[in-house]
Amino acid sequence: MAADTAVAASPEETLESLLREAEALKQKLEEERQKLNDVTLSCVAERLEPINFPNLKLRRVLKGHQSKVLCSDWSPDKRHIVSSSQDGKIIIWDAFTATKELTISMPSTWVMACAYAPSGNMVAAGGLDNKVTVFPLGGSDEEPTARKRTVATHTSYMSCCLFPNTDRQLLTGGGDGTCALWDVESGQLLQSFQAHGADVTCLDAAAAEPGDTFVSGGCDRAALVWDMRSGHAVQAFDAHLSDVTSARFHPAGDALATGCDDSCCRLFDLRADREVARYGKDSIIFGVNSVDWSVSGRLLFAGYSDYTACAWDALRAARVCVLCGHEHRVTRVQLAPDGTALCTASWDATLRVSVASHCTSTASRACSSRPTAPRSAPPRGTPRCG
Repeated sequence: MAADTAVAASPEETLESLLREAEALKQKLEEERQKLNDVTLSCVAERLEPINFPNLKLRRVLKGHQSKVLCSDWSPDKRHIVSSSQDGKIIIWDAFTATKELTISMPSTWVMACAYAPSGNMVAAGGLDNKVTVFPLGGSDEEPTARKRTVATHTSYMSCCLFPNTDRQLLTGGGDGTCALWDVESGQLLQSFQAHGADVTCLDAAAAEPGDTFVSGGCDRAALVWDMRSGHAVQAFDAHLSDVTSARFHPAGDALATGCDDSCCRLFDLRADREVARYGKDSIIFGVNSVDWSVSGRLLFAGYSDYTACAWDALRAARVCVLCGHEHRVTRVQLAPDGTALCTASWDATLRVSVASHCTSTASRACSSRPTAPRSAPPRGTPRCG
C-alpha cells in the first residue's frame, strides 16, 4: 500500500539530485588528488639553474592586413607563415624577406583560423562562414583559389583547425561546441567529438606517434583530452575560472599548458591527472590569448590582451621576459619549428618576428634543444625581464 501511495519524483527533482551526486563525486576525487599533492613543481625546481633569457630582437614586421590578425601558423620549412584576418584575407608570408607571396580572399570576414599542412603543400582556413577551405600550394600553374575545396562544415562559426600530423585529415572546432575529424580528399566526416558545453576555442594534437590524441579548450572553462579512435574524452581539466583560449601539448607529450581569460596559464600533468603549476602575477590582469612551448619544453610563451607577450620558466613558474611592441592585443604566439624565431600576431594588423640577439648556453638549450623531461616600461619593441 505504501508503495502505491508513494509520489514519484519529478524530472526536475531527479536532475537536481543527480547534479548534487555528481558534485559530491567531483569533490571526493579532488580530495583524493590532494592527498597525493605532497610538493609543488616550483619547490622541486628551486635547485635548478635559473634561465638567463636572451634578449629577443625584432627582425621583421609583416604588414599587409587591413584589420585584426586573428591567427597565424609557421610552415614546416621554417621560412613561411600563413596568417588570417578580420579583413577576410589569408596571406602567405616569406618571413626572411617580410614580403607577401600570396593573398587569398575568403568568402567572409573574420577568418578566425588558419593552418599549414605537415608537408607545407596546402593551407586550411575558415571562420564566420562556418566552413573550412583547403588551398593547395604549388605543383600547378593554376591559382590556389581555383583548386580550393571545402572540407568541413559546422553549424556555427569555425574557431580553430589543424592537420593532425598528416595531410590526409583535418581537425576542426567550432562555435557549435563540437570538434570534428574530416577526410581532406573526400570531405567526409570521420569522427565527431561532443562533450563541451559551449563554444570550442582551441585545439592541439599530440605530436607523439601514433598521434591519436588531441586536446580542446572551450568557453565552458574546460580543457578536454580526446581519443580520436573512440571519439570520447578521456581526461577533463576544469580548474579554469574563465574561457580556455589556448591549449598546447608539452613537447614530451606527458603534459599540456592552457591559457585562460582569467589571466593565468596552467600546466596539467596527464599522468597525475591534475594541475601541477600556474603561471601568473597579481600585476597581470588581462586575459591570455595564446600559448606555445619552446622546443625543449623549459619555456612557455604566452600572448596577452595588454599588448604584450611573456616567456615563463615552466619549472620554476617565474616570468623571465616580457616582449612589448604591439599596439593591440596579442592573439597568437608561436615559435618556429626549429625554435629559432618567435612570431606574434596582433589586433594591430601586424605580425612581428623576433629572434634571440645573443644566447647564453643555458638559454640556448632552453629555447631550442630537444625535450628531456614588470619593472619600469622599456621602449616599445624591446624585451623586459622579471
